[in-house]
Amino acid sequence: MFLKSADGRDNKYMISTISIVPAVLDVMSGPQGVAIAMIVYFTAMIMIGLWAYTRTSTMDDYMLGGRELNPLVAALSAGAADMSGWLLMGLPGVLYAAGLVQSWIAIGLTAGAYINWWIVAPRLRTYTEVSKNSITVPSFLSNRLRDKSNAIRVAAGIIFLVFFTLYVASGLVSGGKFFDSSFGIPYETGMVIVAAIVVLYTLVGGFLAVSWTDTVQGFMMVIALVAVPITGLIAAGGLGQVAVDVAAKGVETNQEMLSLVFNVDPRDIVTGLAWGLGYFGMPHIIVRFMALKTPQQATQARRIWAIWMVLSLFGAIGTAIVGISLVRQKIINMDGADNETIFLVTGHTLFPSIFAGFMLAAILAAIMSTVSSQLLVTSSAVVEDIYNSFSKENVKNVSLGITIGDRTVTQSNLGVTMGRVVVLFVTLVGVALAWNAKESTSLISSSILIIVSFAWAGFGASFGPIIILSLWWRKLTAPGALWGMISGAVIVVVWHYLLNNGEFSVIANTKIYEILPGFVVCWLVAYAVSMVTYKPNPEIEAEFDLAVKMAKSKEYEPVVPAESN
Repeated sequence: MFLKSADGRDNKYMISTISIVPAVLDVMSGPQGVAIAMIVYFTAMIMIGLWAYTRTSTMDDYMLGGRELNPLVAALSAGAADMSGWLLMGLPGVLYAAGLVQSWIAIGLTAGAYINWWIVAPRLRTYTEVSKNSITVPSFLSNRLRDKSNAIRVAAGIIFLVFFTLYVASGLVSGGKFFDSSFGIPYETGMVIVAAIVVLYTLVGGFLAVSWTDTVQGFMMVIALVAVPITGLIAAGGLGQVAVDVAAKGVETNQEMLSLVFNVDPRDIVTGLAWGLGYFGMPHIIVRFMALKTPQQATQARRIWAIWMVLSLFGAIGTAIVGISLVRQKIINMDGADNETIFLVTGHTLFPSIFAGFMLAAILAAIMSTVSSQLLVTSSAVVEDIYNSFSKENVKNVSLGITIGDRTVTQSNLGVTMGRVVVLFVTLVGVALAWNAKESTSLISSSILIIVSFAWAGFGASFGPIIILSLWWRKLTAPGALWGMISGAVIVVVWHYLLNNGEFSVIANTKIYEILPGFVVCWLVAYAVSMVTYKPNPEIEAEFDLAVKMAKSKEYEPVVPAESN
């Protein structure tokens, strides 16, 4: 018998709809729900990439989005590009194993990033425009310091290529672990899936695609990081029960799980805080500063970022601490699982299928947002800095000349094409490095945190002091920047090797994160060499004054700079 409609007639469509609803709900609550969430996420990322493709025709568009980012996009894309799978996997994993003492990393990161937005963002936005419209960090340093030899651009490009390839590999390791733990898909297959999707939208859409996908992914990450610990706290029985369970684990493992300072090695605090130094030299983050529409928007972007960062880090910490209680109560099962999957296992266990799928997609968002940003910056370094330094003709000004009817296809810009080739190449190298990361013979560690910490230190120590000095100290010279940059990178590599292999006990016993000595040495070398080689240059002085004036001004007045070399 059919239901009656408002006019009294039989309505077979109403009964059909009612019968469909339970079926749809059944699908959404089953394994298919996770699949649906993942497919929607992947489709959205690809669609954003295709949209960005229609707005990308020049090298400046592909690498910097035409300097048109608004504060919201700049803030969230910087946050998402920054945190990667480390935020949802690496950090909760180490906190789950060792307790709140590892929160010093989060404290250091929050402080470092805030100061970075405060003292670097406004001046870098104006100075890169004033200094021949520089679109990469190496080209800015070269133009700012009048390095006619291009040694800075080449050295910086090589450092980018080495450390970013490792960084990309860490993201792919995260992707492989994600699919292995979530769906039982082989590690290698999961890694290839992540690589393929990221390459597609990065290769096609460039900076705009990366920035907008990162913004969407930033929203996903913070929602997931707030929802998981709150839901877990309720499931565990509240704060009191969580505190009891965490304290019990501390007794069993002889650790103060809920203490930041009690019985904590001061070297762990120093190392944690030192992580904040990395922000000043992180190219895939500070490129967002360069892409802001105006330098005045940096203040608003900083506030948006601060809210996002605090919520995200508290969520990561909360997930780990609540996770300890959930495991002890056998609400979730971590037997045989990697500590770095605590967020993943918690979300998958506590949430209905479709929502669990969203949580899983948030992890992928964290991984993919960082990988895509790193690929793009590496691409820009190779094309804009290494290739252009040796090429007789700047690829930014070269078109392949393809014409359809009476319209020239500007998308064929040679620099854009080369950038896309580099994106593909670096991804393939990253896949090769990450392929057997679980094996003892692998060139890289299977620990996400170890890989990320090494690459983070490499960039922070190589470029952090140089970026700060270039924006705030008139007397920095090209030789000072070059030798400071190289010395910072060398110290990081040597210190990391000796610290982890224990072959030089003095270094190994310090337990100090390699970014700290590398940062200090870079700063001292850059300062000392600059003092010896400094010669007043009226052009550089005038440019410095203009950049500072523009950064401090309440109204933005765009300049028409000379074309970048």
